[in-house]
Amino acid sequence: MKLKPGSVAEYKKRHDEIWPELQKELRAAGVSDYSIFLDEETLTLFAVQKLSDKNSAAALPNSPIVKKWWSYMAPLMDVHPDNSPVTKPLMEVFHLD
Repeated sequence: MKLKPGSVAEYKKRHDEIWPELQKELRAAGVSDYSIFLDEETLTLFAVQKLSDKNSAAALPNSPIVKKWWSYMAPLMDVHPDNSPVTKPLMEVFHLD
C-alpha cells in the first residue's frame, strides 16, 4: 500500500483512533497481531497480520464497515475505484518458524 505525500500524520492519527466496530470485525474474521509499517522515504506501507486457522479474512472486503473504513482512508492513500487500497504482492525470500 502507499500513502499520498503529506498524509503520514493523519494516517497514523486515524489508526490510533481505529473504530471499535472495525476492530471487532477484524477479530471476528480471525485477524490478530496486526501491524502496519511505513517506509518514510517511499511512503510505502507494509501490513502483517496473523490469521486463525478458521479465519474468514477473505470475506472482509465485502463487509460494510470495511468499505466505510476504505472510504474514510481513501483521501490519504492510493486506492482502486471501489476505495480498496492498492496493494502489490511481495515475493517471500526468507521465512523462519
